[in-house]
Amino acid sequence: MSDSAREIENLVYAYAERIDAGDFDGVGELFTHGRIYGVENGPPDTVFEGATRVRQMFEMAVRLYDDGTPKTKHLTTNVTVRVDEDAGTGHGSAYYCVMQSTPELPLQVIVTGRYRDTFHRVDGTWWFDSRTMFIDQVGDTSHHLKF
Repeated sequence: MSDSAREIENLVYAYAERIDAGDFDGVGELFTHGRIYGVENGPPDTVFEGATRVRQMFEMAVRLYDDGTPKTKHLTTNVTVRVDEDAGTGHGSAYYCVMQSTPELPLQVIVTGRYRDTFHRVDGTWWFDSRTMFIDQVGDTSHHLKF
């Protein structure tokens, strides 16, 4: 695996780790030069661009508990990365499985899906350019989401 592909893969994993830590500022930082599409080809209100808007999206949607975390574990698998070194761009995909356990909710899978990502190199550093989230299966998200 190339150094660039490894750096991009680490971005994918950092996203999951920061969400599970309740570090929405850190998640937003990953999108300093990018955006999240909540819905593929969705209306403008489903696009969250830049660090501040991505942080706001998570603050608006995700419930945090007394320990400052959402009490989740995002498992990211089947990560694929394709890099065009000359263009400074990359494409990737991954599966996700989110588990949650709260005092009121026994440990269980609450949602599974896929990410479709693009990346770009800015001043020698790889960043998310875009992330589109696809939901494939949904369980009990009432202890995770605010809506």
